[in-house]
Amino acid sequence: MMKKSCWILTEGMAGTENQCLGLAEALECPPQVKRLRPRLPWRWLPVGLWPAPLAAQDPTGDPIAPPWPDLLISAGRKSVPVALAIKAKAGGRVFAVHLLNPYGQRKGFDLVAVPRHDGLKAANVVVTEGALNRITQARLDDALQRHGPRLAALPRPLLAVFLGGTSKHFTFTERAAAKLAERLRRLAAERGAGLLITASRRTGAGVLACLRAGLEGVAMEIWQGEGENPYFAYLAAADAVLVTNDSVSMASEVATAGKPLYVYALEGGSKKFAAFHENLLALGIARPFDGRLETWSYAPLQDTKRVADAVRHAMAAPL
Repeated sequence: MMKKSCWILTEGMAGTENQCLGLAEALECPPQVKRLRPRLPWRWLPVGLWPAPLAAQDPTGDPIAPPWPDLLISAGRKSVPVALAIKAKAGGRVFAVHLLNPYGQRKGFDLVAVPRHDGLKAANVVVTEGALNRITQARLDDALQRHGPRLAALPRPLLAVFLGGTSKHFTFTERAAAKLAERLRRLAAERGAGLLITASRRTGAGVLACLRAGLEGVAMEIWQGEGENPYFAYLAAADAVLVTNDSVSMASEVATAGKPLYVYALEGGSKKFAAFHENLLALGIARPFDGRLETWSYAPLQDTKRVADAVRHAMAAPL
């Protein structure tokens, strides 16, 4: 059967776009990525006030025009009215999937996938434990093949440390960085552990400097944004992984890979983030990080596969 055409529609944020890419890859459906670019004055207004969502898009941005795709995967608040407008223009021939909360527009989509902590339930809703992602064994194996020889020089056990940063709900202070460095240094001394540390765009320079100072002399590798991101290689090589609690995506990726997951709490939080992490604790996936390194196993999350299977079933034809 001919491959279905696929669009990904997002606001251009890496986290939500990666979820869409993960689903398209699981469906083996190469997508065209369309990043929304509302023009003035619409970019200043809530999407509920856009009288014509398609006309609100800047014509110099990614073209959003026929031929319409067979499958449309959208994510993000601003993508909701645009996705529904595309479906209407196509006379319903577009199968529309929305990831994350559709903000009261659930019925307009053929399928919606939301994490459990959003609390949305309906016949066309697939509830996930975490965020969809691009983690596959093939991707991990490929990354490890390219970076493995270098990482093999570090002592074991290997703990990967994935750092988030200050956001709307959390603050990553230098005090928190110093406390984390103290626990990691003690772990390295007591267990002879090696560290693989990667920072995000939200990790402040002061936080990184504090962490480096506190870990001076410890066997480790820190990636700060230069050259190829070894994130997948770190995840593949690690015996366990520590993530800061400001990111649903990082924790979901570790849980998909099936690695023991430690969570380090930053200052702040929200009910949704708390519910997400409490669920991972209840499932036996995650544990709070207190400086110890243990080993445990669990059934890895398969959220991306479950949503892909639901899309295939709902479309009643293989993609």
